[in-house]
Amino acid sequence: MADVGGTLTFDDISVDSTLPDGLPSFIPMTDGSAVTKLDASLNWPAYGVGLRRVFSPDTHTLYKRFTEQTARQALALKDHQKAVLVGYGEDPLVEAFWTRRGRDRLVERIAEQEWDLVLSCNYSIYGDWPRTEHLLNMRRSLLLAQEFAEAGVNVVPNVYWFRLEDLERYLSWIEDTQPAGIAINVQTVRDNADWDSWERPGLHWLAAHLPEDMPVILTGLSRANRIAEMVQIFGSRLTLISQNPHQYALHGAIMTPNGREDVHARTEDAFASTVQYMASLLPNR
Repeated sequence: MADVGGTLTFDDISVDSTLPDGLPSFIPMTDGSAVTKLDASLNWPAYGVGLRRVFSPDTHTLYKRFTEQTARQALALKDHQKAVLVGYGEDPLVEAFWTRRGRDRLVERIAEQEWDLVLSCNYSIYGDWPRTEHLLNMRRSLLLAQEFAEAGVNVVPNVYWFRLEDLERYLSWIEDTQPAGIAINVQTVRDNADWDSWERPGLHWLAAHLPEDMPVILTGLSRANRIAEMVQIFGSRLTLISQNPHQYALHGAIMTPNGREDVHARTEDAFASTVQYMASLLPNR
Protein backbone atom coordinates (compact mmCIF):
# COMPACT_ATOMS: atom_id res chain seq x y z
CA MET A 1 0.00 0.00 0.00
CA ALA A 2 2.83 2.37 0.77
CA ASP A 3 4.34 1.58 -2.62
CA VAL A 4 1.23 2.87 -4.42
CA GLY A 5 0.75 5.93 -2.24
CA GLY A 6 -1.46 4.59 0.54
CA THR A 7 -4.70 4.49 -1.46
CA LEU A 8 -6.44 2.38 -4.09
CA THR A 9 -8.39 5.24 -5.65
CA PHE A 10 -7.52 6.98 -8.91
CA ASP A 11 -8.41 10.47 -7.69
CA ASP A 12 -4.82 11.74 -7.38
CA ILE A 13 -3.65 10.39 -10.77
CA SER A 14 -3.58 12.28 -14.04
CA VAL A 15 -1.81 11.45 -17.30
CA ASP A 16 -1.21 14.71 -19.13
CA SER A 17 -0.02 13.71 -22.58
CA THR A 18 -0.82 13.86 -26.28
CA LEU A 19 -0.78 11.41 -29.17
CA PRO A 20 1.75 12.06 -31.92
CA ASP A 21 0.36 13.05 -35.30
CA GLY A 22 0.44 10.57 -38.14
CA LEU A 23 -0.21 7.30 -36.31
CA PRO A 24 -1.66 4.72 -38.70
CA SER A 25 -4.62 2.54 -37.75
CA PHE A 26 -2.32 -0.51 -37.82
CA ILE A 27 1.14 -0.64 -36.22
CA PRO A 28 3.24 -3.80 -36.70
CA MET A 29 5.65 -4.86 -33.99
CA THR A 30 9.21 -6.01 -34.70
CA ASP A 31 12.10 -7.42 -32.68
CA GLY A 32 13.75 -4.06 -32.02
CA SER A 33 16.42 -4.28 -34.71
CA ALA A 34 16.64 -1.98 -37.74
CA VAL A 35 13.51 -2.22 -39.88
CA THR A 36 15.31 -1.23 -43.09
CA LYS A 37 14.84 -4.59 -44.82
CA LEU A 38 11.30 -5.21 -43.57
CA ASP A 39 10.22 -1.70 -44.49
CA ALA A 40 11.84 -1.59 -47.93
CA SER A 41 8.59 -1.94 -49.90
CA LEU A 42 6.25 -0.52 -47.24
CA ASN A 43 7.49 2.86 -45.98
CA TRP A 44 5.13 2.23 -43.06
CA PRO A 45 4.27 5.22 -40.81
CA ALA A 46 5.02 3.54 -37.45
CA TYR A 47 6.61 0.48 -35.87
CA GLY A 48 6.16 -0.98 -32.39
CA VAL A 49 8.65 -2.73 -30.12
CA GLY A 50 7.78 -4.82 -27.05
CA LEU A 51 9.23 -4.05 -23.63
CA ARG A 52 11.35 -7.22 -23.52
CA ARG A 53 13.32 -5.95 -26.54
CA VAL A 54 14.30 -2.84 -24.58
CA PHE A 55 14.36 -4.05 -20.95
CA SER A 56 16.13 -7.39 -20.53
CA PRO A 57 14.08 -10.25 -19.00
CA ASP A 58 17.35 -11.79 -17.77
CA THR A 59 19.36 -8.91 -16.33
CA HIS A 60 16.49 -6.46 -15.74
CA THR A 61 18.51 -3.68 -17.31
CA LEU A 62 18.01 -1.59 -20.44
CA TYR A 63 19.78 -2.93 -23.52
CA LYS A 64 22.72 -0.81 -24.61
CA ARG A 65 21.51 -0.47 -28.17
CA PHE A 66 18.61 1.59 -26.82
CA THR A 67 20.62 3.57 -24.27
CA GLU A 68 23.46 4.53 -26.61
CA GLN A 69 21.16 5.94 -29.31
CA THR A 70 17.57 7.01 -29.71
CA ALA A 71 14.82 4.53 -30.43
CA ARG A 72 14.41 5.98 -33.90
CA GLN A 73 18.12 5.46 -34.60
CA ALA A 74 18.04 1.91 -33.24
CA LEU A 75 15.16 1.07 -35.58
CA ALA A 76 16.68 3.02 -38.48
CA LEU A 77 13.46 4.93 -39.04
CA LYS A 78 12.96 7.67 -41.57
CA ASP A 79 12.06 11.17 -40.41
CA HIS A 80 8.31 10.68 -40.84
CA GLN A 81 8.13 7.26 -39.16
CA LYS A 82 7.13 6.81 -35.52
CA ALA A 83 8.66 4.54 -32.86
CA VAL A 84 6.18 3.05 -30.39
CA LEU A 85 7.22 1.25 -27.19
CA VAL A 86 4.61 -1.36 -26.29
CA GLY A 87 5.25 -1.70 -22.56
CA TYR A 88 3.73 -5.13 -22.12
CA GLY A 89 5.45 -8.29 -21.02
CA GLU A 90 5.21 -11.36 -18.85
CA ASP A 91 4.65 -10.76 -15.15
CA PRO A 92 8.29 -11.16 -14.03
CA LEU A 93 9.36 -8.53 -16.57
CA VAL A 94 6.84 -5.82 -15.69
CA GLU A 95 7.24 -6.53 -11.96
CA ALA A 96 11.00 -6.07 -12.27
CA PHE A 97 10.43 -2.84 -14.16
CA TRP A 98 8.21 -1.54 -11.36
CA THR A 99 10.67 -2.56 -8.64
CA ARG A 100 13.77 -1.13 -10.33
CA ARG A 101 12.32 1.91 -12.02
CA GLY A 102 13.24 4.34 -9.23
CA ARG A 103 16.69 3.01 -8.39
CA ASP A 104 17.74 2.66 -12.02
CA ARG A 105 15.87 5.73 -13.37
CA LEU A 106 14.14 3.50 -15.90
CA VAL A 107 11.33 5.91 -16.75
CA GLU A 108 13.69 8.85 -17.22
CA ARG A 109 16.12 6.80 -19.31
CA ILE A 110 13.33 5.55 -21.56
CA ALA A 111 12.26 9.17 -21.96
CA GLU A 112 15.80 9.89 -23.17
CA GLN A 113 15.31 7.28 -25.91
CA GLU A 114 12.78 9.65 -27.52
CA TRP A 115 10.01 7.19 -28.33
CA ASP A 116 7.18 8.88 -30.19
CA LEU A 117 4.66 6.99 -28.05
CA VAL A 118 4.79 4.64 -25.06
CA LEU A 119 2.00 2.30 -24.04
CA SER A 120 2.44 2.01 -20.29
CA CYS A 121 2.84 -1.41 -18.63
CA ASN A 122 -0.25 -3.36 -17.67
CA TYR A 123 -0.20 -5.23 -14.39
CA SER A 124 -2.07 -8.52 -14.33
CA ILE A 125 -5.51 -9.23 -12.95
CA TYR A 126 -6.24 -12.91 -12.43
CA GLY A 127 -9.66 -14.17 -11.42
CA ASP A 128 -8.34 -16.36 -8.61
CA TRP A 129 -6.28 -13.57 -7.01
CA PRO A 130 -7.45 -11.65 -3.94
CA ARG A 131 -9.51 -8.61 -4.89
CA THR A 132 -6.93 -6.31 -3.29
CA GLU A 133 -4.36 -7.47 -5.85
CA HIS A 134 -6.72 -6.37 -8.63
CA LEU A 135 -7.06 -2.92 -7.09
CA LEU A 136 -3.33 -2.56 -6.51
CA ASN A 137 -2.49 -3.50 -10.08
CA MET A 138 -5.07 -1.22 -11.65
CA ARG A 139 -3.61 1.67 -9.68
CA ARG A 140 -0.02 0.70 -10.53
CA SER A 141 -0.82 0.70 -14.24
CA LEU A 142 -2.14 4.26 -14.05
CA LEU A 143 0.63 5.45 -11.71
CA LEU A 144 3.31 4.26 -14.10
CA ALA A 145 1.61 6.07 -16.98
CA GLN A 146 1.60 9.23 -14.88
CA GLU A 147 5.33 8.85 -14.21
CA PHE A 148 6.02 8.59 -17.95
CA ALA A 149 3.91 11.67 -18.62
CA GLU A 150 5.75 13.60 -15.92
CA ALA A 151 9.02 12.62 -17.64
CA GLY A 152 7.80 14.27 -20.84
CA VAL A 153 6.82 11.09 -22.69
CA ASN A 154 3.81 10.79 -24.98
CA VAL A 155 2.11 7.97 -23.09
CA VAL A 156 -1.20 6.13 -23.14
CA PRO A 157 -2.28 4.33 -19.95
CA ASN A 158 -3.31 0.70 -20.01
CA VAL A 159 -6.66 -0.32 -18.56
CA TYR A 160 -7.37 -3.83 -17.34
CA TRP A 161 -10.50 -4.93 -15.51
CA PHE A 162 -12.26 -7.83 -13.85
CA ARG A 163 -15.69 -6.53 -12.87
CA LEU A 164 -18.14 -3.92 -14.10
CA GLU A 165 -17.27 -1.63 -11.20
CA ASP A 166 -13.68 -1.53 -12.51
CA LEU A 167 -14.87 -0.20 -15.86
CA GLU A 168 -17.09 2.33 -14.12
CA ARG A 169 -14.13 3.58 -12.07
CA TYR A 170 -12.01 3.91 -15.20
CA LEU A 171 -14.77 5.83 -16.95
CA SER A 172 -15.08 8.32 -14.09
CA TRP A 173 -11.31 8.80 -14.10
CA ILE A 174 -11.19 9.23 -17.88
CA GLU A 175 -13.98 11.80 -17.84
CA ASP A 176 -12.23 13.73 -15.05
CA THR A 177 -8.66 13.66 -16.40
CA GLN A 178 -9.07 13.22 -20.19
CA PRO A 179 -5.97 11.16 -21.07
CA ALA A 180 -4.79 11.21 -24.69
CA GLY A 181 -6.25 7.72 -25.19
CA ILE A 182 -6.48 4.33 -23.55
CA ALA A 183 -4.62 1.12 -24.38
CA ILE A 184 -5.88 -2.41 -23.81
CA ASN A 185 -3.72 -5.52 -24.02
CA VAL A 186 -5.82 -8.36 -25.42
CA GLN A 187 -3.00 -10.66 -26.52
CA THR A 188 -3.40 -12.88 -23.45
CA VAL A 189 -7.04 -13.68 -24.26
CA ARG A 190 -6.83 -16.39 -26.88
CA ASP A 191 -9.57 -18.92 -26.17
CA ASN A 192 -13.15 -18.10 -27.04
CA ALA A 193 -14.46 -18.73 -23.52
CA ASP A 194 -12.43 -15.91 -21.95
CA TRP A 195 -13.03 -13.64 -24.92
CA ASP A 196 -16.81 -14.10 -24.84
CA SER A 197 -17.27 -14.07 -21.06
CA TRP A 198 -14.91 -11.27 -20.07
CA GLU A 199 -12.90 -9.34 -22.66
CA ARG A 200 -15.57 -8.88 -25.32
CA PRO A 201 -18.31 -7.60 -22.96
CA GLY A 202 -15.86 -5.16 -21.40
CA LEU A 203 -14.79 -3.81 -24.78
CA HIS A 204 -18.40 -3.35 -25.83
CA TRP A 205 -19.12 -1.51 -22.57
CA LEU A 206 -16.15 0.80 -23.15
CA ALA A 207 -17.20 1.46 -26.73
CA ALA A 208 -20.68 2.46 -25.53
CA HIS A 209 -19.53 4.67 -22.63
CA LEU A 210 -16.18 6.25 -23.49
CA PRO A 211 -16.16 9.79 -24.89
CA GLU A 212 -16.78 9.46 -28.62
CA ASP A 213 -13.45 11.04 -29.53
CA MET A 214 -11.34 8.92 -27.14
CA PRO A 215 -8.68 7.00 -29.10
CA VAL A 216 -8.47 3.27 -28.26
CA ILE A 217 -5.32 1.22 -28.88
CA LEU A 218 -5.68 -2.57 -28.83
CA THR A 219 -2.63 -4.81 -28.79
CA GLY A 220 -2.80 -8.45 -29.79
CA LEU A 221 -5.87 -8.97 -31.94
CA SER A 222 -5.13 -11.26 -34.88
CA ARG A 223 -8.39 -12.98 -35.84
CA ALA A 224 -10.20 -11.27 -38.67
CA ASN A 225 -13.65 -11.73 -37.09
CA ARG A 226 -12.53 -10.14 -33.81
CA ILE A 227 -10.87 -7.26 -35.62
CA ALA A 228 -14.03 -6.69 -37.66
CA GLU A 229 -16.11 -6.58 -34.50
CA MET A 230 -13.79 -4.07 -32.85
CA VAL A 231 -13.86 -1.89 -35.97
CA GLN A 232 -17.64 -2.00 -35.85
CA ILE A 233 -17.85 -0.79 -32.24
CA PHE A 234 -14.88 1.62 -32.09
CA GLY A 235 -14.79 2.88 -35.68
CA SER A 236 -12.01 5.16 -36.86
CA ARG A 237 -10.69 5.86 -33.36
CA LEU A 238 -9.31 2.30 -33.18
CA THR A 239 -5.59 1.59 -33.53
CA LEU A 240 -4.42 -2.02 -33.66
CA ILE A 241 -0.89 -3.15 -32.76
CA SER A 242 0.21 -6.71 -33.52
CA GLN A 243 3.35 -8.82 -33.73
CA ASN A 244 1.70 -11.37 -36.04
CA PRO A 245 3.19 -10.02 -39.29
CA HIS A 246 6.70 -10.41 -37.92
CA GLN A 247 6.07 -13.79 -36.30
CA TYR A 248 4.50 -15.20 -39.45
CA ALA A 249 7.18 -13.71 -41.70
CA LEU A 250 9.98 -15.42 -39.78
CA HIS A 251 8.46 -18.72 -40.99
CA GLY A 252 7.67 -17.51 -44.50
CA ALA A 253 3.96 -17.39 -43.72
CA ILE A 254 1.31 -14.76 -44.32
CA MET A 255 -2.09 -13.94 -42.88
CA THR A 256 -5.05 -14.21 -45.28
CA PRO A 257 -8.87 -14.14 -44.96
CA ASN A 258 -8.64 -17.90 -44.44
CA GLY A 259 -6.06 -17.62 -41.68
CA ARG A 260 -2.37 -18.43 -41.77
CA GLU A 261 -0.94 -19.60 -45.07
CA ASP A 262 2.56 -21.07 -45.35
CA VAL A 263 3.86 -19.74 -48.66
CA HIS A 264 7.60 -19.98 -47.93
CA ALA A 265 8.09 -16.35 -48.95
CA ARG A 266 11.09 -14.19 -48.16
CA THR A 267 10.76 -12.70 -44.70
CA GLU A 268 10.40 -9.13 -45.95
CA ASP A 269 7.80 -10.10 -48.57
CA ALA A 270 5.73 -12.11 -46.12
CA PHE A 271 5.94 -9.28 -43.58
CA ALA A 272 4.76 -6.68 -46.09
CA SER A 273 1.90 -8.90 -47.23
CA THR A 274 0.52 -9.42 -43.73
CA VAL A 275 0.96 -5.78 -42.72
CA GLN A 276 -1.00 -4.67 -45.77
CA TYR A 277 -3.68 -7.31 -45.17
CA MET A 278 -4.19 -6.41 -41.51
CA ALA A 279 -4.23 -2.71 -42.33
CA SER A 280 -6.95 -3.39 -44.89
CA LEU A 281 -9.21 -4.65 -42.10
CA LEU A 282 -9.09 -1.25 -40.37
CA PRO A 283 -10.50 2.17 -41.29
CA ASN A 284 -8.16 4.48 -43.16
CA ARG A 285 -6.90 7.57 -41.36
